[in-house]
Amino acid sequence: MNTKAVCYIRVSTEEQVRGGVSLAAQEEKLTAYCQLTGLEIVAVIREEGVSGAKPIASRPGGGELLALVGKKRVRHVVALKLDRLFRDAADALNQTRAWDKAGVALHLADLGGQTLNTATAMGRFFLNVMAGFAELERNLIAERTEMAMAHKKAHLEAYSPTPYGFDRDGNDLKANSQELETVAQIRAWREEGWTLREIAGELTRQEVPTKRGGAWAPATVKYLLENNLYAGGVQ
Repeated sequence: MNTKAVCYIRVSTEEQVRGGVSLAAQEEKLTAYCQLTGLEIVAVIREEGVSGAKPIASRPGGGELLALVGKKRVRHVVALKLDRLFRDAADALNQTRAWDKAGVALHLADLGGQTLNTATAMGRFFLNVMAGFAELERNLIAERTEMAMAHKKAHLEAYSPTPYGFDRDGNDLKANSQELETVAQIRAWREEGWTLREIAGELTRQEVPTKRGGAWAPATVKYLLENNLYAGGVQ
C-alpha cells in the first residue's frame, strides 16, 4: 500500500489577525496524525494569508498540492479540517471525486475529536455532508458581512476604506462636498452616454484628485456609479 502523503495547512489573513489555529499548530497535529496512521509525509504545503473561498487550483500552495497528486507522488492528502482545503461544495466534491478515481484518499485529522478518511464508503458519505455545510457557512458569512456593510452605509458609519465623497470623523462619515460634486459630475456624464474610460480619462486630464492619489481608472468610476452610498443625494 502506498503510504506517501502531503499535508496541507492554511490560514487566512482574518484568522491571523484574530489569532486562529496557526500554521505551526496545524502542522503539529497533522504530523501526529500521520505518525499514528502510518503515513509517510512527502511534503508539507503552507498557505499563508489565503482565503478558503478561492478555488484550490487558484492558490499557489493548492496548485503545488494538485501537481504532487497529478504526478502520483502521493496517495494521501491530509488536512486539519475540510475548510482548510475547500469552502465551495462543488469545488470540494469535484476535486475529491477526481482524487477518489485516482486512488487518492483525503484525510481530515480533526473533526471534534474524530477523523475522516475518504478511502472508506462512510468517509465519502460524511464528506458530501460536510461539503454542503462548509458552503452554507461561507454563504452565511457573506450575508452577515453584506448586512453589516449596508447598515453602516445607511447610518453613515465609518468603514474601511473610507469611501470617496466622505471623510472619516471618528466612527462617523462626514460629507466631503468637493468629492460629492465630482460624483454628481460622473453621474451626469454617464447619463449623457460617456463610457467609463472616457470619464476616467477626463477626470485624470482635469487633475481631479482620487482618494489615494494617482490616475482615475474605469473600475473606480464604475464603483462610484454602482455604490448605493450615494443614492441619497448625488444622483
